[in-house]
Amino acid sequence: MRKSPSRGFTLIELLVVIAIIGVLIALLLPAVQSAREAARRAQCVNNLKQLGLATHNYIATYESLPSGSLWPCSLASEACGGWGVGPLVQLFNYLDQSALYNAYNAGRGVWGSYPPDASGSTLWWANTTVFNTTVSTFLCPSDGRQLPQSVQMSVVNYGGNYGGPFVLGGYSGTIIPMSNPGWSYPTDPLIQTATTIGLQAILDGTSNTSMWSEMLTPPATNPVAGGGSAEKRVFFPTPGPVLTATPAGVVQFLAQCQSIPPGTPAQGSTMGYQWWSSFPYYVNSNYNHVGPPNSRQCQNNPVSASGMDIYGTASPNSNHHGGVNVCMADGSVRFVKDTINLQTWWALGTRAGSEIIDANSY
Repeated sequence: MRKSPSRGFTLIELLVVIAIIGVLIALLLPAVQSAREAARRAQCVNNLKQLGLATHNYIATYESLPSGSLWPCSLASEACGGWGVGPLVQLFNYLDQSALYNAYNAGRGVWGSYPPDASGSTLWWANTTVFNTTVSTFLCPSDGRQLPQSVQMSVVNYGGNYGGPFVLGGYSGTIIPMSNPGWSYPTDPLIQTATTIGLQAILDGTSNTSMWSEMLTPPATNPVAGGGSAEKRVFFPTPGPVLTATPAGVVQFLAQCQSIPPGTPAQGSTMGYQWWSSFPYYVNSNYNHVGPPNSRQCQNNPVSASGMDIYGTASPNSNHHGGVNVCMADGSVRFVKDTINLQTWWALGTRAGSEIIDANSY
């Protein structure tokens, strides 16, 4: 009897099919990843638009922009470590977060000993439930968060524009500290430039002045200089301080920051650490326009090395390829490239610098 021919595949045919499938996956995977990042970036843009809309609703109510720092807190300094509440808390009622706003007790402070440690102020424990709440509008899905265990509170991916370079113009941005008669921090000569402002103070035009932008959250472990993209999440010390009272001084400082030897340990991370606390001299829930987007961040504190200060570079940063999203003072959101001209970047950070900016330049 004649045997019927085999209907199976040969080994060579199987290997060819597997190879073709592998090639197709290799071709499709970048496209899938690109589509996913596009969706994440769209969500990030939407969050910034929500912040812009909430800010304008706040302005309609109070005829001023939210303060970059309500400092000092409503209690004696020793009751809250001198820290005050940041700008995002002030927007709760305009972000469908009225429950959090009502739960926040301004009379109990924002800082002290972390529970269960009771070695310092514990008054603020009344607010830890609020501060532990994750607010989705404050988070960009492109961040890829891997937080250190020391981070006990909810983090943030957006901050207000403090302005800058600082000694050139003080608190020249839009989300800036308000003037406060109790303000006596001795190392900050820019006290006189902190004030409550409204849209009428933005003389450069609301479409040419930034208001909110992005920031990455702290890394799981501190990287070193030259350690790849993770170093965007931290700041480094610079040999100085560098006098940044002139444009040339600012450029010198930025050059020193970029020339830090590879392997230099990071000093820490403060941007993106928490969405609720603030202090005028340091940059927590804010950023500045000293260095360009996604550039290395360096502390330039002439007195203390305890935080990322206003004289240093606290640049907005993100995991979006090539730049960051910026919410302008008119509520529009634009993508600003890392390669933006430095003078243009400085101009976008000031509300009344009298600069002329061509939208094509960024």
